[in-house]
Amino acid sequence: QVQLVESGGGLVQAGGTLRLSCAASGSIFNIALMGWYRQAPGKQRDLVATISSGGSTNYADSVKGRFTISRDNPKNTVYLQMNSLKPEDTAVYYCNAVQVVLGGLNHLWGQGTQVTVSS
Repeated sequence: QVQLVESGGGLVQAGGTLRLSCAASGSIFNIALMGWYRQAPGKQRDLVATISSGGSTNYADSVKGRFTISRDNPKNTVYLQMNSLKPEDTAVYYCNAVQVVLGGLNHLWGQGTQVTVSS
């Protein structure tokens, strides 16, 4: 079983920065994709950014140029550097991992970390 543990959330003023980390532990193998999603109150969970095991990245339009996702494969850790934060970035941020297993894909989620950006 794989566990994802996030850290790095908090309260920051608009224009500030935060760095989120997500460490995977347990039966770690064949994790093809890791990423971050966020969910604001009353809204659906949306993709923020993903990164493949080979380093290919994908970003939501709303965060392009401000957020950077990176991955340390030996440490099974993914990071999200968030710069120029805006109040609309306020949400619970969830780490996600997609693991290739026999018969299909295993989608894994962390417990979430709160990011609050004040104006």
